[in-house]
Amino acid sequence: MTKNSTYSTSSKWTGMVPVDDTALAVTDTGGPGIPVVYLNGQFATQGYWRRVIAELGPGWRHITYDERARGRKSKRSADYSFEACVRDVDAVLAARGVDRALVVGWSYGAFVGAHWASRNPERAVGAILVDGAQPYDWLDEAMEQRIRKLFRRMGWFMPLLRPTGLTPRMNAEQMANSNIELGKLARERELTPVLDRITVPARYVVASGTSLGSKGDEQERIRTSLNMVVERNPNIKISAKVPSNHGAILKKDAPAIAEAVREIAALDRAGH
Repeated sequence: MTKNSTYSTSSKWTGMVPVDDTALAVTDTGGPGIPVVYLNGQFATQGYWRRVIAELGPGWRHITYDERARGRKSKRSADYSFEACVRDVDAVLAARGVDRALVVGWSYGAFVGAHWASRNPERAVGAILVDGAQPYDWLDEAMEQRIRKLFRRMGWFMPLLRPTGLTPRMNAEQMANSNIELGKLARERELTPVLDRITVPARYVVASGTSLGSKGDEQERIRTSLNMVVERNPNIKISAKVPSNHGAILKKDAPAIAEAVREIAALDRAGH
């Protein structure tokens, strides 16, 4: 499909998409609008995007899904790696017959979106990176131990919440390993080349304040790394810095995220 051709249409669909040794719960609103694929936070679910989707309205084709072992329906897997998450984007798009899409990722999902957009310039309309994918060396041995301790402490009550879909069907070690892997992917020497390779329009929407596990001004120091990113790559800009913190940004600042989506879509329609 060429950049300016009509997007595929589809009727509304909810179901399971098989991939590797698992299956993912997917919701596709269908319609002729630009397909927007929402990439969740590390242990979040597709329901987190409700406000953003409502803000954008029905003129778009909204595709949401729960990653492996997340939500109420997505199945467990032997592979919870970051690369598996990137492959899952392709699996969902293929299953829904989507050739080109605009990816919107929050937190962990921003990393997935950045990697996917950098690898698929012909298939990416653009990328919205919501308070994530910021190159910064925040993982050291002490932080790794903090992460493992945090998830061990949470391990006793998380299984109680699994029937609600609020916590993943992963054990404490698997969740800690996923978080530690993310810290390695966030290192400047690892993430900067990925961001440098993005040739489609990308916009950051940045939160204020802290996130789970961060201390003091740690989160703000991480966000300052974006100054270097936008200086290096003219395709990437900071669309907005909003007052809500990392955990509340999808709920409280949905309008800013929706505006960034509209900006990318306008550029695509103009042929940029």
